[in-house]
Amino acid sequence: MKKLLALLMCVAMLISFGVSAAFAEETVEITAWVYPVGNWGDPAVVGPIIEGFEAANPGIKVTVEYLDYTSGDDQVNTAIEGGQAPDVVMEAPERLVANWGAKGVMLDLADMWDETDEAEVFEGVKTACFTGDGKLFVYPAVMTAHCMAINYDAFVEAGADQYVDLTTRTWTTENFFKAVDALTEKFGGPVCAVFCAGQGGDQGTRALIANLHEGTITDGTQYIAASEGNAKALTELRDSEGVAIDASIVGGDEIALFYNETFKMAFCWNAAQQLNPNSANTGAGLTINGQKIEYMAFPSEDGVPSLEGGIWGFGIFDPAVRSGDNVDARTEAAKAFIKYVAGSEEGLTATVKAANFFACRDTIKGASLEGIWADNEIMAGYTTLLSNLGPYYQVTPGWTEARTAWWNMLQQVGTGTDPMEALTAYDAAGNAAAAG
Repeated sequence: MKKLLALLMCVAMLISFGVSAAFAEETVEITAWVYPVGNWGDPAVVGPIIEGFEAANPGIKVTVEYLDYTSGDDQVNTAIEGGQAPDVVMEAPERLVANWGAKGVMLDLADMWDETDEAEVFEGVKTACFTGDGKLFVYPAVMTAHCMAINYDAFVEAGADQYVDLTTRTWTTENFFKAVDALTEKFGGPVCAVFCAGQGGDQGTRALIANLHEGTITDGTQYIAASEGNAKALTELRDSEGVAIDASIVGGDEIALFYNETFKMAFCWNAAQQLNPNSANTGAGLTINGQKIEYMAFPSEDGVPSLEGGIWGFGIFDPAVRSGDNVDARTEAAKAFIKYVAGSEEGLTATVKAANFFACRDTIKGASLEGIWADNEIMAGYTTLLSNLGPYYQVTPGWTEARTAWWNMLQQVGTGTDPMEALTAYDAAGNAAAAG
């Protein structure tokens, strides 16, 4: 009887510390596949986060596989088809909700969502991570506002610095094209590019085109890009000597050309890029030759932009597409992992720092998160752009097919297709995919 009582007390203690009896008896091993969200693609950065989780949960071991945006989707899709999907995946609602969630291969995490989450997570984030029928496929962690960047030293040299406002980080469409002309006259063209070899960085080209003349891509239910504003924007970009519509590059290539000063602007940019340039050796916020990089909102007619937001979090694949033993135990371990990296003060702070983005909430269980970037001038200033966030529409039905249709549309415009005709075909492709 004494032995039994002792055993029951041990189990009770384990449960009180958040460790299940199953985890205590033997180690549960889970796999987490992560896309390079900020520095979440760097094992040196992510390793300490995993160590912190394992120290707090000694019955769970996490193996991380690092994906990229070139082959990552193919790896995940192949794993799903073969029933070899990982336990946890880190990415955005456009993949976890609009793609894999819509295909029925994500686990509903609504049972993880508590009253504190409901009260603290930003409303727009909740809308993006939950489906219309109340399923949660992404437990949210971090967010940002996508923007663009300029080579400020080049702007000064060309006399184009008069066209930007570094206090508000905004500018008008008129001043944008004046800057393009000034830069082209000084350095020759093109000084920037609408890249369209694939979907990489397409958030930048969508935001550029939609903002120039108050255009819209989708209302969240259907694709409505075929507007006079978007057609005018595409026409002006194609006709500008300083702008290339380049079907040979994607966003990552554009950034490299911006770093080496071939381009004087980049449309594929965000806070993580500003903090950690991945192609320059001179330090954050500088080109490869040390010229100053400034981040800017996309230009708009009235100087008040509507920026695309980025949201990233963690999901769990449905047990039906995960093989191996102890699937139920791995699911519970995966939930514990997600609750640590996205739902605890210690874990979420580390996740935010690793991503170089912002938390999807101001507080977590009542504890303020506003001090995470208090000592970082760039990030503190970058919050200016967050007030310009527009709706998160990347979970519109048919989004996967619409992304492909987008860069195809840009290529068509670049080879001479009438912009309105190309936009109409884009809407038709997206809406056909949305319908089923």
